[in-house]
Amino acid sequence: MTILLVMAKAPVPGAVKTRLCPPASPRQAAAVAAAALLDTIDAVRATPGVVPVLACAGRLGDAVRAADLAAALTGWRIVPQRGAGFADRLANAHADAAMMAPARPVLQIGMDTPQVRPADLTAAVARLKAADAVLGPATDGGWWALGLRDAALADVLRTVPMSTPNTGSLTRAALAGCGSRVVDADTLTDVDTWATAREVASMAPGGRFAATVAGVAATLAVPASGTRLVGEVRR
Repeated sequence: MTILLVMAKAPVPGAVKTRLCPPASPRQAAAVAAAALLDTIDAVRATPGVVPVLACAGRLGDAVRAADLAAALTGWRIVPQRGAGFADRLANAHADAAMMAPARPVLQIGMDTPQVRPADLTAAVARLKAADAVLGPATDGGWWALGLRDAALADVLRTVPMSTPNTGSLTRAALAGCGSRVVDADTLTDVDTWATAREVASMAPGGRFAATVAGVAATLAVPASGTRLVGEVRR
């Protein structure tokens, strides 16, 4: 079985999805993040033959929709993220996940692609059986998924600049530089800005993420008076 590792931040207002502000408020951005994480958890749960693990930064108990998240994560293994920077936290999360089930491959994703389907994850797991690494490119030049047959390969991430337009190509080069055979997963769009949130919501209109984005968008509408309304998502 493959370990399916989800890297996530606890959806706490002011600590997550800050690039959605403006136009969203910090609490609205956290609500969007919580919905994205919940939809991602659903996709992982529906993927057969995987062991789900969450590597979390922050306190889930302080998050928006904390009770929903706790219920959704029932049965999951949860580890804290550790490391000074994101690259270190990624490498350490792969190592921590592998320690739970030695010699198993690890497929790692984030919480920024709530449109991901179980079929996407199943396909990435299958491709990993015939390669050393699977890289899922993101449309912004980064990547949304990284699968490794040997979790120790994640150490190469420590030297890769994260959150740049070249992160994907640099990650591929670092893996190839170790002699790894790298194959692609499908390309997806990350949710980073309000524009990409609207775009991704349109790709998965039936999920919590789309419903939450629509609710926030409704509060941001400009009425006839010309005064912009900024409120919180109605529940």
